[in-house]
Amino acid sequence: MKIAIVQMDIAFGDPETNRSNAKKYIEKAVKKDSELVLLPELWTTGYDLSRFEEIAETLDGPTHQMIRELAREHNVTIAGSIAERDGGHFYNTFVAYDSTGERTLNYRKVHLFRLMNEEKFLHSGNAKGNFNLGGVKAAGVICYDIRFPEWMRTHMLDGSKALFVVAEWPKPRVDHWRTLLISRAIENQCFVIACNRIGSDADNTFGGHSIIIDPWGTIIAEAGGDEEILYGEVDFDEVEAIRKQIPIFQDRRPGLYE
Repeated sequence: MKIAIVQMDIAFGDPETNRSNAKKYIEKAVKKDSELVLLPELWTTGYDLSRFEEIAETLDGPTHQMIRELAREHNVTIAGSIAERDGGHFYNTFVAYDSTGERTLNYRKVHLFRLMNEEKFLHSGNAKGNFNLGGVKAAGVICYDIRFPEWMRTHMLDGSKALFVVAEWPKPRVDHWRTLLISRAIENQCFVIACNRIGSDADNTFGGHSIIIDPWGTIIAEAGGDEEILYGEVDFDEVEAIRKQIPIFQDRRPGLYE
């Protein structure tokens, strides 16, 4: 599968500008025959949490309509996290739309990040992010989630072969970002495909370094700290071969882990 990761800056609290910018990147990515385009965490709004009453969307809002139409038009899967409004509650929600325009992933971030005040404005999800990617089992999680290896392992127990991560990970801890993602790939013997934003808001500067990692922990492709599209290709058949070579899932003793 050919992957395109959109490592973009995000206009703070400006969904219209961000939709326009993302559309340009998506249309550029599909010209290189990308089969999946991954956008960052909260790519329409950034962390303008105090204004989610104005700028968050329901799951049939304008951003979802745009992504659904682009996915169908270009025969591509498009994914990323969007500020969701559901009644009087707000969520940081990772969605994916397949090449038919069907929503295949709707994951509400489970672990809210106190350092960026998520818990003051958002509700946490309570379900896993597993989804079907063209017949391949996969999972999607958001930023702070990767610091919880037990949550990542939970997603892998159904045979998932890829972990997709979207983030607004601050630059001062970008070494943690890289190390955690490589560890998640090795310990779960899966591909890790991770998109981080760049740029700044009033309180944070973000680190970029979007990355694609194979199940051995080898980096297939990695971005730097600038706005760009990162391209890479993954072969999901490699996962099964590696899991047979070192059968960690068969050798688990979950009864001792509680």
